Amino acid sequence: MNELQKERYARHLVLGEIGEAGQERLLRSSVLVVGAGGLGSPAAFYLAAAGIGTIGLMDGDRVDLSNLQRQILHTTDSLEKLKVESATQRLLALDPGISIKTYPFRLTGENAREILPGYDFVIDATDNFDSKFLIAKACHDAGKPYSHAGIREFHGQTMTVRPAETACYRCIFHEDGVPSGNIPRGPVGALAGIIGSIQAMEAIKVLLSIGDLLYNALLTCDTLTMSFRKIPLSRDPECPFCGTGK
Repeated sequence: MNELQKERYARHLVLGEIGEAGQERLLRSSVLVVGAGGLGSPAAFYLAAAGIGTIGLMDGDRVDLSNLQRQILHTTDSLEKLKVESATQRLLALDPGISIKTYPFRLTGENAREILPGYDFVIDATDNFDSKFLIAKACHDAGKPYSHAGIREFHGQTMTVRPAETACYRCIFHEDGVPSGNIPRGPVGALAGIIGSIQAMEAIKVLLSIGDLLYNALLTCDTLTMSFRKIPLSRDPECPFCGTGK
């Protein structure tokens, strides 16, 4: 690291769990954020602030006025811009020393095989079931650890997955009976900040191999009562993604 980087990341360097070696590891790391909206905004912000060397941003949407209540990567001046372009401007304004790769389209099974191998960790910051199942399957196929999260109204949830070793998204949530449409029910804006920040923290812990991860656990949050609950999970042997009996 150069002297400016040492000053920028000074608060990390004094932490025994990170230090100079850990910060250099973060600078060499890469994270793909799928979704540059409510969850992706705080997740990407804190990944950039932490000095993650390469951040991939995938989102095919443009900024809408109704997004600004929770999607803090974007501003009123960003309206009608591609979200990945707006997000890139904000993240590079925060830390011009990192690299941003943009993918102004949705993740598919085909492009996932090309894109995911280039990343160390994936953050699922999407807002629909179809994308979440697709990310879970793509990360399993590519052997990439990932963070799932979902938010609605005043409630959020998140879990971290290491494919073929811990319970995956499909182990817990089944596609049968899941509605294809998603009627917006909030969420309150600050909830996205809470859950998205946890996703960034989990990514950092995985990259540094520190702490206890949300493996085999679903962390839920009710912001009306400000209560958190960690629910133990186990792998489904019949899971079509990672089950041993598939």
